[in-house]
Amino acid sequence: MENVKSAKRIKQLSRHLINQIAAGEVIERPASVVKELVENSIDAGANAVEIEISNGCLNIRVSDNGTGINPEDIELAFTKHATSKIETGDDLFDINSLGFRGEALASIISIAKVICTTRTKEHASGTRVECEESNIKKQEIGCAVGTTMEVKELFYNTPVRAKFLKSERAEFSSIAEVVQSIAIARPEVSLTLINGGSTPVHTSGSGDLLCTLTEIYSNSIASELKEINKTDELSKLHVYGYCSTPNFTRSSKKSIYVFVNNRVVKCPVLLKAIDMAYKNMLPSGKYPFITLNLELPNSDVDVNVHPTKKEVRYKNPNQIFNFVISSIGEALSAYRTLTIEEEPVSKLFNTIQHLPKIQKDIPPVIQKPFFNPNSEDDAVFVTKENFEELTEYNETRFNNASNNTKPQDDSAAQINLTIPKPQSQESKFNIIGQYRNTYIIFEEDNELKIVDQHIADERYIFERLTEEMHKNIPSQLLLISDVIKLEPADAALLFENKTKLEKFGYEIQEVSPVEIIFKKVPQVISHIKTKEILSDILENLSGDINNLEEKMLVTLSCKAAVKAGQELNLWQMEELIKKWKTTKHPYTCPHGRPILKTFKEREIAAFFNRNI
Repeated sequence: MENVKSAKRIKQLSRHLINQIAAGEVIERPASVVKELVENSIDAGANAVEIEISNGCLNIRVSDNGTGINPEDIELAFTKHATSKIETGDDLFDINSLGFRGEALASIISIAKVICTTRTKEHASGTRVECEESNIKKQEIGCAVGTTMEVKELFYNTPVRAKFLKSERAEFSSIAEVVQSIAIARPEVSLTLINGGSTPVHTSGSGDLLCTLTEIYSNSIASELKEINKTDELSKLHVYGYCSTPNFTRSSKKSIYVFVNNRVVKCPVLLKAIDMAYKNMLPSGKYPFITLNLELPNSDVDVNVHPTKKEVRYKNPNQIFNFVISSIGEALSAYRTLTIEEEPVSKLFNTIQHLPKIQKDIPPVIQKPFFNPNSEDDAVFVTKENFEELTEYNETRFNNASNNTKPQDDSAAQINLTIPKPQSQESKFNIIGQYRNTYIIFEEDNELKIVDQHIADERYIFERLTEEMHKNIPSQLLLISDVIKLEPADAALLFENKTKLEKFGYEIQEVSPVEIIFKKVPQVISHIKTKEILSDILENLSGDINNLEEKMLVTLSCKAAVKAGQELNLWQMEELIKKWKTTKHPYTCPHGRPILKTFKEREIAAFFNRNI
């Protein structure tokens, strides 16, 4: 006879288990605790909040100077669905506070040990409450007006949840992001984040949004931003904030801050509007820096969508979408993108740059300090003593004259630059000139050829770097390097991949949890500003790191290569073409762009109705 299981009886879950289940929705990680507690402090009228993190982000202390909690309500505050912010169903459609669901404190005490010390100005003494396993103990204590929440051993009784946490650095960067977002949303509140004795985030609470941005980032950011400020009186819409000009970009969307009625949200409507406003203005993979706060009547927005209160719904989303686009557009109206019209091929021969004569006070084209001077590459060092002779050598070389110049002894004071040795054989191609300081024009095998100087050089450097990968790319030690301040998330990303970056020639030193300096960079890009280098590194690390090696090499090659718009002399053009012709894949750059355009003699003759 087949066994039939008896039906299980339905039971009421314990209060503690109910709270633990709810905590899974509200408290995802330590940053969630910080968000809920800081928002409670702001709802309590605090204008100064201090957050201290310790024990690998599992201990969190939040202190404020708000109104405090009435001693008669303190135990009720830690029970589920208990709140002072709403009373009736109608209040859900007119929410003016950040919190309102009454779930946060009950969820926190179910997965952590909590001590709350609080006092109102109406009472001479304060109250201390200890919470563990959803049980509450209360006693009277002396303390200042305001509230201090101490959360200890987060997830101590839910070890499975603790296993899903990321590294301490990653968790702290998430906390710092939350604090930064709230600070930008509420510039009138002073926020201080402390971790291990350092203070990565501190705002003065001046009420000036631009001042808050400079306190979080740096003073230099102010010159890169345009103010957003637009009001629609009829619809009672107001949007304000700051947006960056298209020439100031970020490598990720982490610097896009959007708020609705001063609430930190993740809003697809606002994010899409920002994308549309910057459409065709930014390079691929680059994003703006923008802070945007949308104010609208509470009746036109629903914030009761998700337990974390990060999602919102609008009564008129299309109106919001268009209003935000126009607001950003007006802020950027002074910015104009200048484009160079393409010249028709028929004008090519009238605009080729004539080759200038090399002047003695201008050094010859110098190869970037990348290749080892002891390798088999044909190179000699330029010294202060032989520079004059080498300059004379290049002048006579252009006149097809012989040259017997020899370099000075290696003991001479050296400049860390190299130039190729004189070639004994005549080149099989003939350089004609340079078009728009971007394209090299030469003739070879009865054909007219045009090469993009940047991507041709990029292809050559990419293949050389690829060859060097098995023994690590040569580095350049930086004797002086600027201290660069990072966003906490970027700092975490950088140090999590520190070992990988060393393979590419980078050595990064931590100055503080959000400040770094470059000790070494790859030799090929030692002339590039470290801030620009960092931006490219973060862009590569933020994407798919499965193909990280190739992306890093492509980025290094692009940065090291001769730039479009850079004027070259005959010697430079010859050397660039010679190197490019030695590559295994000379027809496209590492990005896939074509390098060469060829015009056969017959095509040119046909254009001029000439028979050959």
